[in-house]
Amino acid sequence: MFKNLLAALGILTSLVGCGQIPEGEKVIKVALVCPLTGDIAAMGQGMKRGAEMAVEEANASGRLGGIKLELAAFDDRGDPKEAVSVANQIISDTKIAGVIGHLNSGCSIPASQIYAKRNLLMMTPASTNPKLTLQGLKNVFRVCTTDDVQGSFGANYCIDNLKITTVAVIHDKTAYGQGLAEEFKKQFESRHGKILSFDGINIGDKDFRALLTRIKNEKPSLLYFGGMYSECGLITKQAKELGLTVPVISGDGIYSLEYIKIGGKSTEGDYASMIGLPQDKLPKAKEFMDEFKAKYPETDMQPYDPYTYEATCILIEAIEKTNKEPALKIVDYVSKIKYSGILGETAFDEKGDTLNKTISIYQIKNGKFVYCE
Repeated sequence: MFKNLLAALGILTSLVGCGQIPEGEKVIKVALVCPLTGDIAAMGQGMKRGAEMAVEEANASGRLGGIKLELAAFDDRGDPKEAVSVANQIISDTKIAGVIGHLNSGCSIPASQIYAKRNLLMMTPASTNPKLTLQGLKNVFRVCTTDDVQGSFGANYCIDNLKITTVAVIHDKTAYGQGLAEEFKKQFESRHGKILSFDGINIGDKDFRALLTRIKNEKPSLLYFGGMYSECGLITKQAKELGLTVPVISGDGIYSLEYIKIGGKSTEGDYASMIGLPQDKLPKAKEFMDEFKAKYPETDMQPYDPYTYEATCILIEAIEKTNKEPALKIVDYVSKIKYSGILGETAFDEKGDTLNKTISIYQIKNGKFVYCE
C-alpha cells in the first residue's frame, strides 16, 4: 500500500512539473476528440471504443500504481469551429495529460494550435493532411501516414495495376478530402494519366446527379473521390443508376462498412486505400481483434478503432514512463519512442509523422473489403 502511494505521488509530481494536473489529484484524464454525432459518427464512435479498451486495460493492470485513468470524450462533430471550441475546453482542464484526436484534418489543424499553448500532446489516429505536422508544433504526432503517401499510392495503383489512364476526380472541399484528391491528381498526371475533371462538392449534399451526368459524358474509366463514406456512398450509387458503371476508388475515409450500407450493391468492385497492413498480417493485432469481438460482439469494427487504441496505448506508456524520469515530459518522451504494438513498430520523425508509411488497397467483393495488396 505504501509503495503504491509513493508511485502515485511520483506520477502526480512529474505531471505537475509538466503543467498537466494539479498536485493532490488521483485521476489522470485522457481526452478523446472526434465526431460522436453527425454523418460520420460511426467512425468517431469506433475511435471511442478503441480508446476505451486501452484505458480499461491500463486500469485493470494496475501499472500506474493506484492512479486511475479516465477517458474524457468530446464531440467535435467534424466541424473545425467546434473543434477549436472543444480544444479550449480541454486545455482548461489540468487533469488532462494528452489528447487523442481528431479524426478530420480540418479539425486537427486549427485545434493543434490551441493544444500547443499548453504543450499538451495531441496524437491523431486519423488526420492525414500533411499540413498538420508542417506547422512546426512539437506537441503534435500522428500514427497514420499522410495524404501525399496515400494519394500517390492510389494513383500508382490505378496506372500500374488497373491500367487506368483517364479519371474524373471529385472531392469534398475539406482539408482531408481535397488534399487527398490533389495528391492523387498530381501523381496521376506525373505518370501521364489524364484528369478529365476536378470538382468539389459540399459535405452534407445528397444529390449528385447533375454533376455525375456531366462526368458521364466525359467517359472516364474511373472515379476518384477525396472525402468520407457518407458522400461517396451516395455518389457511387447515383453514378450506377445513371449508367456511369465505372469503379470508384477513394482513400481511408470510405474504408468502412458504412460505405457499403449506404451504396449497397453499387459499391461492388469499388476500391479503398487504407493506411497500414491488414490486422491479420500483424502478429500483435490478433489479441486486440479477439478482445474487440468479445467486448463488442454485435459491432462492426471501424477503420480507426485499432489506430485509436494504439495512440492511446502510446500516451499511457508516456504517462507511466515519465514517472520514472521526472524531468522528461510526455511530449519529449513520445518524440523518442519506439513502440511495438498492434500496428507494428511506431516511431516518429522530427515533424511528428509516423515512420510507418505502409499503404494497402482493398476492393469490395460480395459486400466485404478484400485485401488486394
